Amino acid sequence: MKVIAVVVTYNRLELLKLTIAHLKATARLHAIVVVNNGSTDGTSDWLAEQKGIDVVTQENVGGSGGFYTGMKRAYDMGADWLWCMDDDVYPEDSCLEQLMALADDTSIGILCPRRMRAGKVFVNECGKINMSNPLLSMHQQRLTPDVSAPTNIEGMVFEGPLIRRQVVEKIGFPNKDLFIFYDDTDYSLRTVMAGFRVVYVPDAIIQKKLFFTDDSWTEKQRKKKQKRLYQVRNSAYFNHRYGRNAMVRYARAFIGMQGFLWSAILLTITRQGYRWRDVADIARAYRDGINERLGKIS
Repeated sequence: MKVIAVVVTYNRLELLKLTIAHLKATARLHAIVVVNNGSTDGTSDWLAEQKGIDVVTQENVGGSGGFYTGMKRAYDMGADWLWCMDDDVYPEDSCLEQLMALADDTSIGILCPRRMRAGKVFVNECGKINMSNPLLSMHQQRLTPDVSAPTNIEGMVFEGPLIRRQVVEKIGFPNKDLFIFYDDTDYSLRTVMAGFRVVYVPDAIIQKKLFFTDDSWTEKQRKKKQKRLYQVRNSAYFNHRYGRNAMVRYARAFIGMQGFLWSAILLTITRQGYRWRDVADIARAYRDGINERLGKIS
């Protein structure tokens, strides 16, 4: 079977180097596709010097746009399995082998590894996505670190999932217009709705790197503003798109937005980097979500 890795990167060259080194050392891997989302930290120059890597360079269209491009490239290259990951994770030597041990089961559409960070299990996958009860969390039956056997899940992350070609044939690629947040949950739920199983494989280990940024306080706050807008908008979109009743489609994301909204109001009043315009942007993000208006937020 032809397995092709898809790595999406943006301005994290040193982390990318480690990811690529481990992928090159992985047996049974046929090719590596790297999607460079417009990095400005020397990533382009480094990638140009590497051999055996298929590089796609594009503007920064977020993780969802990166995986859309990378998965399409791997699919067009004839991949039977597409192994997707961000640049802040790297597989242990036996990770792919452990995932592929279940590949003959054609009911399985996606195989997900166990993530480790700083020596501890890092898990936020869930067994069920609740789209019917607005009073309960969307993420139900969250996995615990002590899961020891392959387990069916509905909520995954784009940090090491191995995706069967037939899934792509049936449901297409990730929603590139989400930019960041919910693109993995959206893809996972679409996979389950299409009749495939998504399986968490605890014996397949992928390491999640712990890193710190050199961004200034001001830059960190600016990024948080943008991320909050995507969280609010994409949550509203996801609930509206898949909600089974009006309360889920409209009220759940509205309730979830309140924490971001009141935090922004407080930071505006205390003049800590927020303005009333930012408060309005959060409300607008919710409206865009329930109206399913996506794309990059300017």
